[in-house]
Amino acid sequence: MAYEFARYLKVRGAWGASFSPDGRRVSFLTEITGVPQVWEVEANGPTWPEQLTFYEERVSGAWYSPTEDRLLFGMDAGGNERSQLFLLEDGEVTDLTRAPEAIHYPGGFSPDGRHIAYTATRRNGTDFDVFVQDVVDGEPKMVWQVSGYHTVADWDPDGRALIVSRHHSNVDNDLYRLDLDSGEATLLTPHEGDARFSGANVTPDGGSVYLATDRDGEFLRLARLDLATLALDHLTPDDWDVEGVELSRDGRYLVASRNVDGYSGVLLFGGRGRRMPDPQVPEGIVGGFEFSPDSRRLAFTLTAPERNPDVWILDLPGGEARRLTRSSTAGIPPSTFRRPRVVRYPTFDRRRIPALFHEPGVENAPVIVNVHGGPESQSRPAFAPVTQYLLHRGYAVFSPNVRGSTGYGKAYTHLDDVELRMDSVNDLAHAAYWLEEQGHERIAVMGGSYGGFMVLAALTEYPDLWSAGVDIVGIANLVTFLENTGSYRRSLREPEYGSLEKDRALLESISPIHKAENIKAPLMVVHGKNDPRVPVGEAEQIVERVRGNGGTVEYLLYEDEGHGLAKLGNRLDAYPKIAAFLDEHLGG
Repeated sequence: MAYEFARYLKVRGAWGASFSPDGRRVSFLTEITGVPQVWEVEANGPTWPEQLTFYEERVSGAWYSPTEDRLLFGMDAGGNERSQLFLLEDGEVTDLTRAPEAIHYPGGFSPDGRHIAYTATRRNGTDFDVFVQDVVDGEPKMVWQVSGYHTVADWDPDGRALIVSRHHSNVDNDLYRLDLDSGEATLLTPHEGDARFSGANVTPDGGSVYLATDRDGEFLRLARLDLATLALDHLTPDDWDVEGVELSRDGRYLVASRNVDGYSGVLLFGGRGRRMPDPQVPEGIVGGFEFSPDSRRLAFTLTAPERNPDVWILDLPGGEARRLTRSSTAGIPPSTFRRPRVVRYPTFDRRRIPALFHEPGVENAPVIVNVHGGPESQSRPAFAPVTQYLLHRGYAVFSPNVRGSTGYGKAYTHLDDVELRMDSVNDLAHAAYWLEEQGHERIAVMGGSYGGFMVLAALTEYPDLWSAGVDIVGIANLVTFLENTGSYRRSLREPEYGSLEKDRALLESISPIHKAENIKAPLMVVHGKNDPRVPVGEAEQIVERVRGNGGTVEYLLYEDEGHGLAKLGNRLDAYPKIAAFLDEHLGG
């Protein structure tokens, strides 16, 4: 049976679980109404879920108070990422932050539920100062004025201190303990070079922090940081990245997930770090861990190529995982969804590049090379409705993790830094060479954000390889991107791309906008007008240049979107047009 694209785009998902204080209900996010909103379901479900928020804008996250029947949630406007924080109680919503020009990143409730912590750009629009606010009748109180990008990682169990992360780049940060009485901030993670410290959870006695770090190795490992001595005790080997880390409120259980070639392995420990039998969880990608208040249950989000995202729940320590939410597949049998195989193809320096290869079951199918953003990110075997539709249409989808991707060690992530940028584009070209050797003659390249830069770079550096290109919210000019991106983001991105002050000539030389005359393949460009990360000027530049050169380019601009397409109506407009564009130029 043939299914139209709209059907795939209406496949739903659920994620972001949070237990109510009594443990009887679980809130979550789902886009059933077209944009993510907050819903909840009985923890003993599945039962019919109840919708809690009713907005036309996307809700970015929701968290229950540990002590009161109150829900904190974040929401921006039109995709501008200037999230405000709101409190939902007894059906009434209170705007806690009331500063629509500022960005607010939540740091959770205090252990007694009376306060929330967050970082925000309220002072100057750039620097993320640390705030604490009484949730009932308080005003924002700045507790640490700092320069740069900061987030709140956790509260001390007595509510008198915060663990704050200072981000130097996407792959380098530090943790500080901020004493709320004295205002003193103590560095917890001294190190040289790049190192990540994520998933911080303070133990109930306040003496240690469980976290994931790659400070002493290639991969993120689960570790315990002693707050008195700052010594690290590693609990997992240096072979794959540990991602999610969560400690139960009473310290009885510790759970972590490892990224093993894209798939999640879930590990369970006792609160003192003793390994326990691993939970039995279906194969896929697992995240968003949340313990119930009594530590007897663990909620999480699970997705896989043939599973749209849902919230699952597990009785501890040895229970069987069960689905708590049952998101619709829009009438499409899950048995028709295809899984990729993990492949590794050779590139110019004999390195073998990992990739996911979705194949439609027909020989010599046209291929869409789908490039992830980041570049500090990874193509993983999650459910992807656009990929499944393209497979249904007879396309193959090839998702490479070119050098610079995460998930394969620290050294691999740095192989595309600054002057090495075009080596990753060379990896992309070798993906096309390998596909041609497998018998695929028609190959397009598609990607979003940094993946959009890779699309444009591939089309300009290797113009004869590609039958078409689709650039979604991508970068055309690295100089204007760094000049115009959100001010707080520039310092985070320059260690990766190069700085405007020192590397301007390099940035200009590798920017696709200056080689647009090389583009031979038809190009489609998709962008949101309110994009704060990759401003819409990037799309306008490349569209104007390609048109001026007499090339073929289609441009889709969405007035009420930001960095990507969050609203169902816009996705229903854009993706069928992308499919028609690919059909026209690849003959799928």
